[in-house]
Amino acid sequence: LADFTGLNLVVSDSVEGNLTLRLKNVPWDQAMDIILKTKGLDQRKAGNVILIAPTDEIAAREKLELESRKQVEELERLRTEFIKVNYAKASDLADLLKLKDNAILSPRGSVSVDERTNTLLVKDTNSSLSNVRVLLAELDIPVRQVLIESRVVIANDDFSKELGVRFGVSNDSQGALQVPGETTVTSGSLFGINDLVNDNTFNTFDGLNVNLPVQNPAGSFALALAKLPLGTLLTMELSAAQIEGRGEVVSSPRVITADSHTARIEQGVEIPYLELDDGDATLKFRKAVLSLEVTPQITPDDRVIMDLDVHKDNVGETVAFGAGLSAPSIDTREVQSQLLVDNGQTVVLGGIYETEKTNQVTRVPFFSDLPVVGNLFKSTVEIDDRTELLIFVTPKILQGANLDIR
Repeated sequence: LADFTGLNLVVSDSVEGNLTLRLKNVPWDQAMDIILKTKGLDQRKAGNVILIAPTDEIAAREKLELESRKQVEELERLRTEFIKVNYAKASDLADLLKLKDNAILSPRGSVSVDERTNTLLVKDTNSSLSNVRVLLAELDIPVRQVLIESRVVIANDDFSKELGVRFGVSNDSQGALQVPGETTVTSGSLFGINDLVNDNTFNTFDGLNVNLPVQNPAGSFALALAKLPLGTLLTMELSAAQIEGRGEVVSSPRVITADSHTARIEQGVEIPYLELDDGDATLKFRKAVLSLEVTPQITPDDRVIMDLDVHKDNVGETVAFGAGLSAPSIDTREVQSQLLVDNGQTVVLGGIYETEKTNQVTRVPFFSDLPVVGNLFKSTVEIDDRTELLIFVTPKILQGANLDIR
């Protein structure tokens, strides 16, 4: 094997015995492992020299070497070194060095922190100080940062149509003087020129017996259908309203955070309410906010793993819960998710689509069921509202000192 591999073999004097085996197309290192395991031997490699000895003998030698090194360390002079920490927190690194399982410091070593200058004061042997410097070179590095852009889009498409009717019979006013622009009339008869006898006021009556109007009409149309005997008129008034509305609300919370660190940004209001406990009232507050909480993690291939929590709350209707007590409700929309996204890629985190359709008919019993003229005894309201919520997220890994979030 020595001639074949070009390595130097040193065999302990305690190695003896014969072994018969037949191997075919087996690599030399695998063949050596088989031979050593069969005879209870082990090997240690130092440079181009391989030491072969019984397993117990090698373990005993290594134990002696370890004890010798410990004795040397116990006798070695301790040195104190000040190490400036540039990017990490010195207190965090000190806690790491003090762990018993990492074996960075020797049993005689110690570490303390100067919080003001973010400096480590390490006292230990030369070899341990070298290990500390190697560790800090790996850990004391600038942490990469990520800009998280989120867009919460709420799109509304509202449509409503109302149709109402009023009609009835009326007669010419007798003995009444209507004041223009007023809702009352003055009754009585004129005496002489300026005096009014038996003057009384009362509310006017429009004479429309069927009253099913639109609440907020965009327009109305009135006409007299027929003139009946005794000066009576058959009149009708049609009112209608059609409302269409489209809107879009875009909220864009953005936040920068370091790799593997949680960041949160929120904007909104805090609503006060009373909490009753055995007759005692306590004023408390509940948030109705737009918030973004994210924990990004940059992968080796410059992609971003994100733990996201997005809230979009609005103040809702006021709810009464006691005598004279009320508090507004909160309409909540929330998305929690974890996803893997390419740098600069925009993804749709989630969406909610709501549709509300209402068809309301107000009518007069019996008469509204009559053929042809039944529609004159009905008032209809049709509502078709649609709301869509979409949440977009874009992570961007910041390079160097590029911290512009405009």
